[in-house]
Amino acid sequence: MSKNQMRRVWIASLVGSSIEWFDYFLYGTVAALVFNQAFFAAEDPTVGLMLAYASFALAFFIRPLGGVIFGYVGDRIGRKKTLVITLTIMGVATVLMGLLPTYQAIGVAAPIILITLRLIQGLGIGGEWGGAVLLAVEYAPKSKRGFYGAFPQMGVTIGMFLGSGALTFISSVVSPQAFIDWGWRIPFIASALLVVFGLWIRKGIDETPSFKRVQESGETARLPFVDIFRTQWKEVLIAVGGKVVETAPFYIFGTFIVSYGTNQLGFTNTQVLVSVMIATIITTILMPFMGGLSDKIGRKKVYIYGTVAMLLYAFPYFWLLQQKTFATLLIATVLGLGIIWAPITAVLGTMFSEIFDAKVRYTGVSLGYQIGAAVAGGTAPLIATALLVQFNNSYVPVAFYIILTSVISLIAVFSVKDKSNQELDEFTDLETNSNQDVKVREKTTTI
Repeated sequence: MSKNQMRRVWIASLVGSSIEWFDYFLYGTVAALVFNQAFFAAEDPTVGLMLAYASFALAFFIRPLGGVIFGYVGDRIGRKKTLVITLTIMGVATVLMGLLPTYQAIGVAAPIILITLRLIQGLGIGGEWGGAVLLAVEYAPKSKRGFYGAFPQMGVTIGMFLGSGALTFISSVVSPQAFIDWGWRIPFIASALLVVFGLWIRKGIDETPSFKRVQESGETARLPFVDIFRTQWKEVLIAVGGKVVETAPFYIFGTFIVSYGTNQLGFTNTQVLVSVMIATIITTILMPFMGGLSDKIGRKKVYIYGTVAMLLYAFPYFWLLQQKTFATLLIATVLGLGIIWAPITAVLGTMFSEIFDAKVRYTGVSLGYQIGAAVAGGTAPLIATALLVQFNNSYVPVAFYIILTSVISLIAVFSVKDKSNQELDEFTDLETNSNQDVKVREKTTTI
């Protein structure tokens, strides 16, 4: 493949992923700032906040279903077509959120419709991530698989940066009340333009070489979901466990901090959002370097280094926040989200892709990633808030929660065999050849 073709592939993977995550993260941030007042009105502000976070978490539990549905489509008809579908679904749901009347206008119908649209977002993102990763990884040469596999992950933080940036800009030019009344709607509605651009970019990309080989061999999985649990259920569990430390601390550093920093520590919305934005810029810059490093020393080593660092950082993170200065808020967020999280997320997609067979790879990586996200990601702000309430605003239980996620992930990846120096579909080819040899021997014996 020429450099120009590879450039088009990683741009398509990065741009599409960025747009979908921009749509997805808008909800998480606005849930902490607006939705608890506009859609989940309650006498106790903490109850309203937890209801908003519950709606945020709900989409995570629909994401595995999105992984199953679009994993089936991706393993049956191709990665590219599936990515076009998921981007369209996400875009429509996000724009409709921006147009939705509040609880004060239409009553209980408002939160019901909002939650329905959030679930649709969850279905879309459940199928998006796996396709974006495979688009990059299945095209990449062996020596740069980690490097290119980091680009879809960069889309996560770019989307978060764009979402935080848009909301920060709007909140800085309108009054707090105007932001709650109508300002938050602007990025939701404007995302329609980004979706159209993303669809145009992805339209010019061909199907991946790995999927083409599966099609040509006639071995396309009829029921990928059934096949994955019959042949590679252990790999799914590894992926679920590996996702835990990548997702729970991420939502604590990037979403939970919005309410915790403003309600408990006295920071302004702008201060918290700016800190998150700066951290996402740094981690986005670091990701391709971490991916490239994994091509040299292995995915597993890079992942473990990052996970151990996360474990050790749990208490220092909250100690820095407790100093209650903007400088320490910025340092805490940059260290956690900007530096320590980068190596973990940079290699995650490539490492997951390397443990699954090409015939069921879309389903496998999507299920592992999305189940892990549902169990540990969407619940993280809710669990952290509940722990604060239960333990009189003490951060100690939340710090131990971060440590627990690190331990779970270290145990999960312990048995992973690093395949950084092997061809992506080498094991698929060996398995296919082995099966063919068995069939030949059976026929010979029969004769």
